[in-house]
Amino acid sequence: MRRTRSSVATDPREQRRSGVSRGLAGGESRARRLASRAGAGSGGGAASSRPSVKPRPKQPPRAQEAVAEEPPPPADTPAASVSALDLGEQRERWETFQKRQRLSFEGTAKLLLDTFEYQGLVKHTGGCHCGAVRFEVWASADLHIFDCNCSICKKKQNRHFIVPASRFKLLKGAESITTYTFNTHKAQHTFCKRCGVQSFYTPRSNPGGFGIAPHCLDEGTVRSVVIEEFNGSDWEKAMKEHKTIKNMSKE
Repeated sequence: MRRTRSSVATDPREQRRSGVSRGLAGGESRARRLASRAGAGSGGGAASSRPSVKPRPKQPPRAQEAVAEEPPPPADTPAASVSALDLGEQRERWETFQKRQRLSFEGTAKLLLDTFEYQGLVKHTGGCHCGAVRFEVWASADLHIFDCNCSICKKKQNRHFIVPASRFKLLKGAESITTYTFNTHKAQHTFCKRCGVQSFYTPRSNPGGFGIAPHCLDEGTVRSVVIEEFNGSDWEKAMKEHKTIKNMSKE
């Protein structure tokens, strides 16, 4: 009888190795099946046990934002202006005075300079009838008034006292003022367009100053009034004979 060799190893060691291999293969298969069932039951397996991270949408590159710079302090604030001056030991007095008066740096300087330069003078305020024109003027509390009898001053009763232009300040109403001139056109007869009142003007005798109507001043600052008649009807002769009127607009 002819014997046929089987493909199965007859060596016991080979049989044991073959059985081990089949056992390992079967174990791996069972492990895969268990893992597959566990993954189906848990909805994603071990990998899905980690929290899902959604990808962030890509954003367009942001333009570089400009850094906002704080504006410099106003020039008239106490800190900015006083620090620019060497006030020495008077700095504290200055700052205290400024706070007490509630003034800007410029306002404080103006008040002190006015008080020093205009010693013996007071600040008068006044204006027209409707209030559109308002002004202030530094002059004596004792006013020297000219009563002119020229053709226009006689008709409008233009009594006035004269001050240098530096002592006069128009507070408001420049747009409300209109001017009348005649003859030599040197005198500027300014008056309010609304109410017609002339509270001040530029006199022919003193084109570098102002003639102020005392009856248009606010009450409380005039102590006394002296009236001098001026013969404006013969203007050239009166100006030649008068010794002081032409210098009243000078500092």
